[in-house]
Amino acid sequence: MPNIKSAKKRVLVSKVRQERNKAAKSELKTVMKQARAEGATAEARLAAVKKLDKSAGKGLIHKNKAARLKSRLAKKANAASA
Repeated sequence: MPNIKSAKKRVLVSKVRQERNKAAKSELKTVMKQARAEGATAEARLAAVKKLDKSAGKGLIHKNKAARLKSRLAKKANAASA
């Protein structure tokens, strides 16, 4: 544990942010799993795309990763409808 007051605060703040990020990433994974599932609805896919955009905007995941995952979702949806 650090001795300097500001360093102690950084440890606490980092822990709070780590827990928040972990929860958000877990929620993102759940939404993506639902969107990829067999018989997934268009609403589930739209929710996943929205979640990906928000996560990328907040810096939770990289914008290119969000784009890649959205592309894969769209590709799967198009294959299912064809």
